[in-house]
Amino acid sequence: MSPFTGRQASIDWDKLRIFHGVARAGSLTRASERMGLSQSALSRQIAALEEALQTPLFHRHARGLSLTEAGEMLYRTAHEMDHRLTAARTRLMDAKDKPYGPLRVTATVGLGSIWLTPRLKEFIELYPDIQVSLLLFNEELDLSRGEADVAIRLRQPVQPDLIQRKLFTVHNHIYAAPSYIKARGFPRTVEELDRHSILSFGPAPGYLASVNWLTTVGRPAGNPRQPVLTVNNVYGLRRAVESGIGIASLPDYVVGPSSPLVQVDIAGSDLPYFDTYFVYPAELKASKRVRVFRDFLIPEARAWKF
Repeated sequence: MSPFTGRQASIDWDKLRIFHGVARAGSLTRASERMGLSQSALSRQIAALEEALQTPLFHRHARGLSLTEAGEMLYRTAHEMDHRLTAARTRLMDAKDKPYGPLRVTATVGLGSIWLTPRLKEFIELYPDIQVSLLLFNEELDLSRGEADVAIRLRQPVQPDLIQRKLFTVHNHIYAAPSYIKARGFPRTVEELDRHSILSFGPAPGYLASVNWLTTVGRPAGNPRQPVLTVNNVYGLRRAVESGIGIASLPDYVVGPSSPLVQVDIAGSDLPYFDTYFVYPAELKASKRVRVFRDFLIPEARAWKF
């Protein structure tokens, strides 16, 4: 029997939209970051919706939220409504001659901040009627569930409903500050890394685990080198290297040609690299906003020297 059977409730669309966003995020913290609303405001809206429906929609856990049976049922309905509204809005906007409307772009924090953001000025000037929202997370947003419109991914997607174009390859190298090299010298072999201060990136999603190559290379499984510092942002990691705290594996785009950092070469090293892709769902194939952004980005990627 449906948990809503026999109850008459008027569901406010704004509350349903917020419920849908919180259910997708799985926690109030992530939903707050993605929706731009405070956790207390989201919590009040969810509580009001539960009161109107006279049934709990979430189980509350220390690790986050999970849907109740009633919440699962409502989520399926809300997701279908959101999908239909998004598709209708896309068709209406793309019926115009000039592309216009919102375009939500997601990328990792480092690549989005350092490579993509400086290039958006020209795109915005070319297409002033497109409102770009840049969503920077190291965790991948789900494009098929409408969490973003397009993505720049540091790996090739495997989902069959996603269209992809390769942009470039991001190479990592080991870097150290001149002050660190003066004090500690160069590590020349994998074995010598045990005597050096290692900086790492983290917590790293599974697909980025190889960036912490310095902690695992030449070590037994389950017994990595312990980093002296872990930073969850590649720009912050670069700044830590520049200050002389230790050595780290950094993507070349973060360092740049004018950096004072010194590249460290270790014999027999097989450093990580990441093929980068522009990705969007098949249902947005005809979108003018997506098409013009793709056509702008691909030449930028090909012209990039790093």
